[in-house]
Amino acid sequence: MTELGTSESTIRRDLNTLDSDGRLTKVFGGAIARGVTFSTKDDTITARENCNHAEKIEIAKYAASLIKPDDFVYLDAGTTTNLIIDFIVEKKAVFVTNSFSHAKHLSEAGFHTYIIGGEIKQPTEAVVGEEAVESLSKYNFTKGFWGTNGVSLSTGFSTPDVNEALIKKAAIARTRERFIVCDASKFSQISCVTFASFSQATVITSKINDDSYSDCKNIVEVSKK
Repeated sequence: MTELGTSESTIRRDLNTLDSDGRLTKVFGGAIARGVTFSTKDDTITARENCNHAEKIEIAKYAASLIKPDDFVYLDAGTTTNLIIDFIVEKKAVFVTNSFSHAKHLSEAGFHTYIIGGEIKQPTEAVVGEEAVESLSKYNFTKGFWGTNGVSLSTGFSTPDVNEALIKKAAIARTRERFIVCDASKFSQISCVTFASFSQATVITSKINDDSYSDCKNIVEVSKK
């Protein structure tokens, strides 16, 4: 009503018509777009690391190319963010991560690395919790790269776990250039907790087969590069 400047009765009639036409599904208190998938739990790293692997490799290569000398980089937990490490060539950048596996990977590759403190979440190998959020408060990042479980124009970037969402949100708030790295299967997916709006970051992804996103200026499809 606020967005369109119309009455409640008009909105209800429009929703009824769109539902009848099969363009959305009415639910209690509103409506959802057809084709949207909801997820309420995280898969393990082992289950996710081989999914859409070729696409993730191309996304990781492009993301790594964005890291420049003297960048202070935040690297979120996740399978695609982990792949970025294999393609980073800039040794003068400094890295902070909330993933103990990423920290080990970065350190073994010879990068100056910090890991934030907090509680370990085993399924995603992420460090979460109040202590982790507090650890982030001292940093100001030039660039950051985050994974996501869901990408939606209406609900933004989302994850099933509230503690992980809080870490992502806190890190995004302290970063100048923000990048979400995910393959196209994450589009039109919604998880329980939104950690950033769609406009808050550039999305580096594979080829999207959904016209809903064709006019978005903050999407980089690496398959077109």
